[in-house]
Amino acid sequence: MGKLVINSYEEFEAHLGQQLGVSDYVELPQERINLFADATLDHQWIHVDVEKAKVESPFKSTIAHGYLTLSMLPYLWNQIIEVNNLKMMINYGMEKMKFGQAVLSGQRIRLVANLHSIQNLRGVCKVEIKFTIEIEGEKKNALEGIAVFLYYFNN
Repeated sequence: MGKLVINSYEEFEAHLGQQLGVSDYVELPQERINLFADATLDHQWIHVDVEKAKVESPFKSTIAHGYLTLSMLPYLWNQIIEVNNLKMMINYGMEKMKFGQAVLSGQRIRLVANLHSIQNLRGVCKVEIKFTIEIEGEKKNALEGIAVFLYYFNN
């Protein structure tokens, strides 16, 4: 399935209450987890010490940082949608975000996105995207919540 292409507020609004799309799966290998640990200065052993995690972690593996899983959202979102005719787009916030299950090193995740709400705020398009980050082969989701974006369409 190709990307959903949106060129205006009205085109966005037509998808209210609908699934916008599903991304491809992307792997979270140990190398990416280590890079995230370096970038955020969060080197807790449950993320980076493979040998200790095999023995002492309840997961018997290292796990991705929850915020690494969250930080994959823009990459995965860009696989689902292409919004054109913009001056700019702003990540406005996250609401009702909950981590459901740890992502083990080497597991693959994907994004499922639905248009939860849309408003025209004096010419600014505010969208709330109900998102779910699924783990391949698992019943419980890694993460879910509502991402809020502001789209400034050209007039």
